[in-house]
Amino acid sequence: MKSGSTNDLEYRFGDHGPAYVIRDPSSEIGVLRLRPGDDMTNHIHHFCDESFIVLEGSATLWVGCEQRYVLAAGDVYRCSPGEMHYFVNETDAPFRMVFVKSPASPGDTVNLPWTPGQPAPQVPETPAL
Repeated sequence: MKSGSTNDLEYRFGDHGPAYVIRDPSSEIGVLRLRPGDDMTNHIHHFCDESFIVLEGSATLWVGCEQRYVLAAGDVYRCSPGEMHYFVNETDAPFRMVFVKSPASPGDTVNLPWTPGQPAPQVPETPAL
């Protein structure tokens, strides 16, 4: 059994961004915190799906650079392998969610910079295992 805590996390950018709580071969569990105006780069995962459970605040999730969802506390979403996803906090309050990647696939994140209004980036082919 493994355990972790969402208290006292070390976020990638100091007080915001992603932070991992548990990492092992079967899954990676973490928290994403976005301050007002922050975003999480548009990206894909070739081999893992990623689920999201919103803890607080509200943010916009773009899937495939076309589908727009407004997430709020209590919402749960999941992206399949190969689905581009982009988060942006367009509110004046912090946003926080749990993310779960399964299976764990270190190095599987492919950043494809994009913001709404731009053409969708080309998705690279899935590499061979």
